[in-house]
Amino acid sequence: MDSREVEQGDAIRRRRECISCTRRFTTVERVSQAVLWVVKRSARREPFDRRKVIAGARAACKNRPVEPEQLEALAAAVEQGAWLLGPEVQSEQVGLAVLEALRELDDVAAVRFASVYKGFEQVDDFARELGLLNKDATPQSEPGTGDPDDKEGGTSGSARP
Repeated sequence: MDSREVEQGDAIRRRRECISCTRRFTTVERVSQAVLWVVKRSARREPFDRRKVIAGARAACKNRPVEPEQLEALAAAVEQGAWLLGPEVQSEQVGLAVLEALRELDDVAAVRFASVYKGFEQVDDFARELGLLNKDATPQSEPGTGDPDDKEGGTSGSARP
């Protein structure tokens, strides 16, 4: 009955009607892609999970004026950027991409995410991150930080501030 592109052209939404019972329903069709692998610091590999990116960003955005659709778009952009790096991406690259996307979306959420992702231990760590935010510089990970999930046994690049 009706077809249109959704998710920035990554899927097709179709409105259909059953010939037998005349009931109407909607389908969403996506191209099946190869698996995007995330390589952890421990060298363990696991499939990229967009839900983990959303969960980490949602936690950082708690009580902030950020809509769920914005988090979906953030996760889609992070995944798309990861695919540009190849079929395997380092978890640190995923975390930095989430951090950069959060900086564009909400400064407070970005600092919250960075505090967990980079493992802030002192007030100076917050001051340094705020300085990066004020200079609009690209965030850099620090030696020995960058993948909080490895410490907790979790997966693919999400942090829980």
